[in-house]
Amino acid sequence: MAVTSILLLSVPVSDPDRARDFYVDTLGFTLVSDTMMDGDQRWMQVVPPGADTSITLVTWFDTMPPGSLRGLVLETDDLEDDVHRLTKAGVAFDSGIERAPWGQYAQFSDPDGNGLILQQTAGRGAPAQ
Repeated sequence: MAVTSILLLSVPVSDPDRARDFYVDTLGFTLVSDTMMDGDQRWMQVVPPGADTSITLVTWFDTMPPGSLRGLVLETDDLEDDVHRLTKAGVAFDSGIERAPWGQYAQFSDPDGNGLILQQTAGRGAPAQ
């Protein structure tokens, strides 16, 4: 097997426009593509600035209902600043910043309830516990 990277991850959403606004306007991702596919399906792809792996916001997988994704980890270089900025933008965090031997993290959800983790790994500016 010659897999070299993860190219794309699907995030199940109910409203592509609302999801796009959250991932682009709130989280600061870049919109890569927003095109119509067959029928009423859309291909909407977003990517964090500078990242190799992008996200497609999907509505067409019956086995992936909106809000069913858990554990999508987003790495940051400044967790405290991002948590503060996102809180001001209306994002509700499940608890405060949690510290661990490997770094620190904070958990939140997108508008559909998909579980996301904002993480700063020790050695990337995060204090170790």
